[in-house]
Amino acid sequence: MSRLRVLLLAEQLRRSAAGGIGTYVLGLLQGLDELAAADPAHAPDLMLTASRGPRRGTDPLSTLGHALHTSPLPGPILTRAWDHGLVRAPSDIDLVHAVSLATLEPGTAPLVVTVHDLLWRRIPEAYPARGRRWHEAALARALLRADRFIVPADVVADDLVGAGASPDAITVIPMGSDHLPTPDVDAAAAHLAALGVHGPFLLCVGTLEPRKNLQRLVEAYGMIRDSLPEPWPLVMVGPSGWGEQVAPTTGVILAGTVSSTELSGLYASARLLAYVPLIEGFGLPPVEAMSVGTPVVASPLPSTGGAAFEVDPHDTGSIADGLLRVATDDSTREALIQRGAARSHELTWSSIARRHRDVWEQAVTQRRDRHVG
Repeated sequence: MSRLRVLLLAEQLRRSAAGGIGTYVLGLLQGLDELAAADPAHAPDLMLTASRGPRRGTDPLSTLGHALHTSPLPGPILTRAWDHGLVRAPSDIDLVHAVSLATLEPGTAPLVVTVHDLLWRRIPEAYPARGRRWHEAALARALLRADRFIVPADVVADDLVGAGASPDAITVIPMGSDHLPTPDVDAAAAHLAALGVHGPFLLCVGTLEPRKNLQRLVEAYGMIRDSLPEPWPLVMVGPSGWGEQVAPTTGVILAGTVSSTELSGLYASARLLAYVPLIEGFGLPPVEAMSVGTPVVASPLPSTGGAAFEVDPHDTGSIADGLLRVATDDSTREALIQRGAARSHELTWSSIARRHRDVWEQAVTQRRDRHVG
């Protein structure tokens, strides 16, 4: 097969807080670049597409090393134009890949859609009504438009089948863990010092929103703070989302957003990562922490593969017990560090990009076979 011409919808990278989907897009591009360096003849020919870039200066998306097509439309209008079929894929590409439920009409090319979760159906109370409506409509469009789906875990595949997708059209491909830059421990320490944090700390990473179960985590931390060797703070990193925010509590430090090098440094410096969402389609922060040797306390998640100390996210006492044990018990910590290293080594973006490329080639071949038939 000749080099595939793939249009990748990269609008997520225009957002100020690109989140886990943005990390997925950048990780996938990293993996594809690694594959291209090893086997240039077999590398897909990528074009990124997104809304208009900044009016002045360099467009950040143009620095990613791939062709870029920008619309004159701003992001919100462009995605609505995609929704309504007013903007279609160009005719000279072989395949369209949508990195989320924001899809466009692919024209004659097959469409592959990554579905990260259907959690708005599982826990509707954790999503604003407007978001639920858009996700439901976007899912219906994706089911009509897509030839194949990629999901990060079996639980998402099951939900997608329940929504009407064919099991044969779904491929489970996890996310990677090797996308973080080298930890900048000094920058992380400086950021913490500005917040009054010196010495050991517990870490939580994620958007401040109801699904992340942060209030129970804060309550659990309050239960064990006096039992720690010292009153180590709980540092919470991430942007504010929607819904009720975490109430100010003794020892809980809201650090806001940080750079990728600082985040890596925070992971590497933390006594542990606590990540206890009510439910998750995959869960990137735990494997990010594992990749730099930090033990993890987490809800049962697809990402961790049994390498975290698992707690019941609905039980504050269970969370508290996990925090205290992983923070203070050296044998538990060492076992978790070893298991985490093994798990993170399984999740390389180059291997994940290779599996994406396989799905793309299958989708193109199947479309051509149907056309010939």
